[in-house]
Amino acid sequence: MLRRTATGKLRVDKAAVAHEAHLDGKFLLRTDEESLSAKDIALGYKSLYEAERGWRDLKKTTVNIRPVYHRREDHIRAHVQLRWLALLVLRVAEIRVGDTWRNIRGELDRMRLVTMATSQGAVSQRNKLTPSQRRILGALELAEPPRCFDFTPASDEDRPQAP
Repeated sequence: MLRRTATGKLRVDKAAVAHEAHLDGKFLLRTDEESLSAKDIALGYKSLYEAERGWRDLKKTTVNIRPVYHRREDHIRAHVQLRWLALLVLRVAEIRVGDTWRNIRGELDRMRLVTMATSQGAVSQRNKLTPSQRRILGALELAEPPRCFDFTPASDEDRPQAP
């Protein structure tokens, strides 16, 4: 990317930069199956990547299938099936939202619920949704959670007594 001028100064080689930029985002895939089109090869590679990512997420990262502390076979099967179902739900969310689960979860984790105790009782209220949170809920066809939850009137013991 750098070239040396006749006087020994370093300069950016703009032609080399343009050539390298032309290759940005490209894959070099090879197969011995001559009947496949370039599009089919690329789709097959992407499908393989997604399958491998699913197993990786299932085993180690997102879904954390391990460790399994169950002893009975039916409990182990149920554990694996629930984790697989969780992975399926994550992938559906990623497809509908058009983003990674990590980003979706990070944005939704910013939602907060605060419980306030007053002399009249306790009330729980969530913060205002961001535009990104609204977009995610809309893409998942989920209703916006109510702003106020669980108003619990104060009991006579909780109310301050007049002097």
